[in-house]
Amino acid sequence: MFEKLQNSRNALGWTFMLPAAVLLLLFLTYPLGLGTWLGFTDAKVGRPGEWVGFENFAYLVGDSVTQLALFNTLFYTIVASVFKFALGLWLAILLNKNLPFKSFFRAVVLLPWIVPTALSAIAFWWLYDAQFSVLSWVLVKLGWIDNYIDFLGNPWNARFSTIAANIWRGVPFVAISLLAGLQTISPSYYEASAIDGATPWQQFRHVTLPLLTPIIAVVMTFSVLFTFTDFQLIYVLTRGGPLNATHLMATLSFQRAISGGALGEGAALATLMVPFLLGAIMFSYFGLQRRAWQQGGDK
Repeated sequence: MFEKLQNSRNALGWTFMLPAAVLLLLFLTYPLGLGTWLGFTDAKVGRPGEWVGFENFAYLVGDSVTQLALFNTLFYTIVASVFKFALGLWLAILLNKNLPFKSFFRAVVLLPWIVPTALSAIAFWWLYDAQFSVLSWVLVKLGWIDNYIDFLGNPWNARFSTIAANIWRGVPFVAISLLAGLQTISPSYYEASAIDGATPWQQFRHVTLPLLTPIIAVVMTFSVLFTFTDFQLIYVLTRGGPLNATHLMATLSFQRAISGGALGEGAALATLMVPFLLGAIMFSYFGLQRRAWQQGGDK
């Protein structure tokens, strides 16, 4: 039997995949299923609860705080993702050039990404402090402002401050991933276009961008997923304040389920995030389909 297993590629493949499948089943599938089930119950901390159907979802749809959290999440995700893509692409193109100390700069660029999120959030918390902010101090010394900025005490200031922190953390991931994609593009395409008289902008528009599109689709899908489900950065910086102005779906779900004890309501909030996440995954799917078409596969 063992010899037969060795000679069968499919059986051997399934054997090697089994440990990973078990881990995914225990630590991903089961929590997801349990969370979805809890969303349809009135479970509280210390009480299993009973089936209530769509009652939690009906309440949340009409809840003003949930509506604000959805707006915050979409605004946070869209603005941060656009800036991360623009800055990441610019940085990737810059690092792809023959610069002195190129390897050193590529390593330095990764630092914001590899630093623990909580540590980054604490650093930004100090930068945004209402009384001791080094940013406000510099701006006051330059004469650009008269008083210290209340970065985290004003709703819109807090929104943009958390977005700035997320961009700082996320740009390295986008930049390094797109840099890897740029290095797969053959220089012969640029040489041929240069012979035809193409300008750098035309080369970027008609050579770089089309060939990089499949990589962009995958990278930005992951970036959107990471941003949409962000929890640590917001929780450490603002805990959702002021006045729920920075509450995302993830942080509000935690507050309702753990701090507030309403496990069913918090699980329902988390479940409401799934359609948006599926939309991001479909974006990646169509990007991969385009890549298959470019390589001669079926559309």
